[in-house]
Amino acid sequence: MDECEGAEGKQESVSVVFSRQCEYALQAVLYLALRPKGELVSMNELTRRLGTPHHFVAKILQNLTNKRLLVSQKGPSGGFALSKAADKISLLEIVKAIDGDEFNTRCVLGFPECGGKNPCAVHDQWAGLREGIFKMMTHKSIAELAREMKKPGYRT
Repeated sequence: MDECEGAEGKQESVSVVFSRQCEYALQAVLYLALRPKGELVSMNELTRRLGTPHHFVAKILQNLTNKRLLVSQKGPSGGFALSKAADKISLLEIVKAIDGDEFNTRCVLGFPECGGKNPCAVHDQWAGLREGIFKMMTHKSIAELAREMKKPGYRT
């Protein structure tokens, strides 16, 4: 993960692997995984705790709801919760729901023509790293990641 300065001079993370939408989806899902099973968390609580933009995250979570990874309920006591136990959701499921399979084929430097016959400068090194990332995402459940979470504000 690299860091660069945003327009307002704040530090912003720029992921090599995941889109910004995917990063927010993963952060929200990890937060939800730490809540008691079935407990609804409001959009206001989620975005306040995570420090993420409300409307942007609302669209992302609606997408995850449409893909049946989350459940949602409207109204004053509404919110979002995981649709199934966190140990039954892999990191890969969330990534695929938001970013698709592109992370596993996309050139890390962004060259559309990069491939085995026309490799970029880091193609071979990235292929090995990408394979390790894919294996980790397939085998790590959201529950495992949530238990390992040390970020302040995730645990209440």
